[in-house]
Amino acid sequence: MYESRINIHNPYIDVPLTSVNSRWYIQKTTGGRMNFLLAGLVATTWQQVIMYIIGAILIYLAYAKKLEPALLLPMGFGAILVNIPFSGAMTTNVVGVGEVTGILQWLFDVGINASEAMPLLLFIGIGAMIDFGPLLSNPRLILFGAAAQFGIFATITIASLMGFPLKDAAAIGIIGAADGPTSILVSQVFKSEYIGAIAVAAYSYMALVPIIQPFAIKLVTTKKERAIRMNYNPKSVSRLARILFPIIVTLLAGYVAPASVSLVGMLMFGNLIRESTVLNSLSETAQNVLTNLITLLLGITIASSMQADKFVRLETMFIMFLGLVAFVFDSIGGVLFAKLLNLFSKNKINPMVGAAGISAFPMSARVVQRLGQEADSQNHLLMHAVGANVAGQIASVIAGGVILGLVPQML
Repeated sequence: MYESRINIHNPYIDVPLTSVNSRWYIQKTTGGRMNFLLAGLVATTWQQVIMYIIGAILIYLAYAKKLEPALLLPMGFGAILVNIPFSGAMTTNVVGVGEVTGILQWLFDVGINASEAMPLLLFIGIGAMIDFGPLLSNPRLILFGAAAQFGIFATITIASLMGFPLKDAAAIGIIGAADGPTSILVSQVFKSEYIGAIAVAAYSYMALVPIIQPFAIKLVTTKKERAIRMNYNPKSVSRLARILFPIIVTLLAGYVAPASVSLVGMLMFGNLIRESTVLNSLSETAQNVLTNLITLLLGITIASSMQADKFVRLETMFIMFLGLVAFVFDSIGGVLFAKLLNLFSKNKINPMVGAAGISAFPMSARVVQRLGQEADSQNHLLMHAVGANVAGQIASVIAGGVILGLVPQML
């Protein structure tokens, strides 16, 4: 029958009917054809209403609390956009027209699904922003970047024990990298169905670092330990060293973890643009225009994976919990590693510097500085923490590459 091709909720969407409800049947009359005005309202589910609320909360956090506004605001609005019934932002089949590609679906397919272009392009801008000088003047800080990735592997183990398949567990664990683009890239490469929840968890907890880290740090330190002073006598770093550093890091990472080359390579390429000093205008463009534009597009594009049927389920709550566990374990792992080094060091390290080894730059460094001054108003730890923080940026992308290379071999 002809009527079997008409959707009782929206006569313009080509979806076969399994049954016809006479109350919503679209009559071939002027009045009947106007029923499409109410079709969206009738088709709205309670899960979609929850997504509207989640979207509103993300927008509120971005606007009122200034928490990662460049990402949470477009993600919040995108969550509303893709959950409107029969949303034109997503690909649909329209009667008489055929398949119509939605803009967010297209951006996701081209910018993330096809080659992970958006997350990788964002790394160019991030690399152009970072000054590795504090790390180069005190190379041992790279150890804190490595130690603070403990949360990734601890969370993968916990997620696996909770019943998540290994690829999904690995994608969830990478939230502990405290690096949103890395989380998106890994979850997309592994084709995780939880990419929307992972992205929300990664960026939400990055925004909440000033709340999460003090709690985690105080769990494993005393006020006396937080008051430890560290002298800062930076060594002069030559321009040649600054230029060679991104090249050498890319080569080392490429041979140790080849899967990390795209991540590390884009990060270091951005830093090379910065340090070369011959592309200043391009460096400024990468730091500002490119980063801001890609960040906005990435935020609203990733929202295409936040459709209610994929997002509103128990697993999303588990992922949010595991993301929090990853951040807490990262911080604790860095602190405990610093304490271990203090057993063999003459010049004591403030354990909090270890917690700054996560990738959330520069928020984590500021947290350490603030906690240090709370314990001792004359304690200045910022530059030490910044060195550990930029080390964490390198370590997080290498960790992402290691996961990409290691997990497929374990399946």
